[in-house]
Amino acid sequence: MWKRSDLKKKAHGLLKQNYWKAISVCFIIAVLTTSYRVSSAFLSLRSVSAERVPDAAFQITIDMFSSHITLFYRILHSVSAFLNEGIIAGLIPAAGLLLAFLYQIFIHNLLLIGEKRFFMESHSYKKTMISKIFFLFKLRCLLRPAWIMFCRSLFQSLWNLTIVGGIIRHYEYSMIPFILAENPKIRRRDAFFLSRQLTSRNKWKLFRLDLSFAGWMLLSVLTLGLLGFLFVNPYITLCRSELYLSLRRNYVLSRSPRYELLNDSCLEHVPSEDELLIRKALYDDSNGPYTKISYFAPEQYPVFLFSVQPPFRSVHSPVRTGRKYSACTQIFLFHAFSLFAWLLEMLAALIQNGTFDADAVFSAPRIPLYGVYGLLILLLTRRTVRRPVAVFAVCFTVYCALEYGSNLISELLLGFPFHDYSRFLLNLNGRIYAGGSAAFALLGCGFIYFLAPKWAELFEKTGRSARWTACAVLTLLLAAFLTVPLL
Repeated sequence: MWKRSDLKKKAHGLLKQNYWKAISVCFIIAVLTTSYRVSSAFLSLRSVSAERVPDAAFQITIDMFSSHITLFYRILHSVSAFLNEGIIAGLIPAAGLLLAFLYQIFIHNLLLIGEKRFFMESHSYKKTMISKIFFLFKLRCLLRPAWIMFCRSLFQSLWNLTIVGGIIRHYEYSMIPFILAENPKIRRRDAFFLSRQLTSRNKWKLFRLDLSFAGWMLLSVLTLGLLGFLFVNPYITLCRSELYLSLRRNYVLSRSPRYELLNDSCLEHVPSEDELLIRKALYDDSNGPYTKISYFAPEQYPVFLFSVQPPFRSVHSPVRTGRKYSACTQIFLFHAFSLFAWLLEMLAALIQNGTFDADAVFSAPRIPLYGVYGLLILLLTRRTVRRPVAVFAVCFTVYCALEYGSNLISELLLGFPFHDYSRFLLNLNGRIYAGGSAAFALLGCGFIYFLAPKWAELFEKTGRSARWTACAVLTLLLAAFLTVPLL
């Protein structure tokens, strides 16, 4: 048996131990997925007049409880484009819809499983890494979890048509992401069966647990989602993670049907150092790459004991974050990040709106700003690279300064800004807004911790003359591209 008070007490204690990591994980999930609708909705909330505040509040309420409204609208938009504007005009909305669907299946859903994995491990392992949310990508275990989560969403959508059945199935399917986080190789039928078993005779208690969070959700809305980022989101997620661990513990101890599929004993039992050495010696002949090396990170989950092992090619030495880059490599990273961020901005517009952002396509003078942003954050975060929260704050501040300055200069010289953000609620003089700055700060963190070291490693494998030639060619191409709007 489990009690709400015990779950909340444990969640509160764990949140105090891993506060910054917990809010960082929830923030990343809020930006990259449709979870935590209150917080993510306010990041990109449009400015409204006083008489339209009720409409805005209604839209936020819709966003809180449904992520399918936008998808339904996008489908109608694509069909309308085909019927009214012809096949050619409808190709771009259709491509955007396809990309959004693939993103939902292979990134959104898998990140949600990774989030559950982080909180499950942080229950017993204090130094669980934020990168754990990407563990399925590290394992190269994508298709089966993606298929099961797709089936979960599909079945839930169909049951939602019956309203009452949708509520029941919501709680019946609620444990599937946790089960996949524990055993990504489980079959679809087994995952649904175990979720039904774990929630059997608990649905009313689960409903009351969710109802007990209503006050926190209301406070999050009243604080424009800020309280959600700082407390509510990680607190609720930790409560649900503790609930799963409690339910699985009782299920395994009772030897209920198919309990052996909940096979990650290290979630509950933290092996001692001697036990790790013994178990590693016993498993040295297995096929997992982690059993061939000493992989004992203090107060972290022993990955070589996990039931799913990554392929050998995916296990590399740790990325050298915070390393120094030569002048030639910095020039290459400037061009690489400029092009990458520009293409990513256009792709995001295509996925969200079903069309390319004309401002992003034709505002060529903005492209070098992305590269300047990348080089600045590499330089300014070299000494704080081991503190992710400080790195994010630096990235956020640098991007705000560059975006604000570039739009101000554009207004003074050309009479109009590169981007006008006055339609967003959380904006500063229409030149920057919180949602865009947060997204690019997160992208900057990814550049610092992963992209820049990896790109530099690949670039530096080539010869010295080849590197300088590539930099010269890239510089000439950028200069030619910048002159196009002037012709």
